[in-house]
Amino acid sequence: MTDSGQVDASAAEVYDELFLPALFAGWPARLLETLELAPGMRVADVACGTGVLTLAAAEAVGPTGAALGIDLNPGMLAVARRKAPAIEWIEAPAEDLPIESASCDAVVSQFGLMFFGDRRAALREMWRVLRPGGDLAVAVWDSLERNPGYAAATRLLDRTFGREVGDQLRAPYALGDADALRSLLVEAGVERPEVARRAGEARFPSIRSWVQADVRGWTLSDQIDDAQLERLVAEAEDELGFLVTSDGSVCFDHPALIATARKP
Repeated sequence: MTDSGQVDASAAEVYDELFLPALFAGWPARLLETLELAPGMRVADVACGTGVLTLAAAEAVGPTGAALGIDLNPGMLAVARRKAPAIEWIEAPAEDLPIESASCDAVVSQFGLMFFGDRRAALREMWRVLRPGGDLAVAVWDSLERNPGYAAATRLLDRTFGREVGDQLRAPYALGDADALRSLLVEAGVERPEVARRAGEARFPSIRSWVQADVRGWTLSDQIDDAQLERLVAEAEDELGFLVTSDGSVCFDHPALIATARKP
């Protein structure tokens, strides 16, 4: 695993079980509502992960349409295929999409752009495969400064295991600046992009489940052993208790930026 957000097969299972309901499940509807999808349309989901957004897009376009799920990570795609074997799942980099130009009515990407090796190239590819009049919608997490839970968690990792480990948890928030995100799209050739900040919430069943998700379902899995994980859980329960609600669950603000554009 690397700091590019790639995980192995076992981590993909943990990701789907713990991260999906806690962080991602509420966002597909918000992303798709920025589009004008209709039955029969063709949608590409770039960096689809285990498929939560692809499945929502497939439902929106119906049996006469098509939703393509594209991801570089075979472990993520294996989980996605088990959920929906009828959907076309494609293993490919975002920077080189195996899709014909101007062949998609919409292209979406949810919380993957910050991990691409060449973000501009990936955005150029998304724009290329869109037909004229087609819509692009890309979501990234807002900055750590607007995220009290993960701001505190990264500080805890810094202190416990060092800055290099903490930085891996910072990586998902690397594009959390609306002006910089808009400039990135323009530099990639995307015309007249708009960026909106949307409120969101993270909710985990407990401190332990949150820490397990971040370690075993993310790129930290090969750096933190079981004993270190238990130490981290204990310290998190002590230091991050201010995020625990009356029922024992963990809840905090977790906003995102959604960039949209329509191809002329």
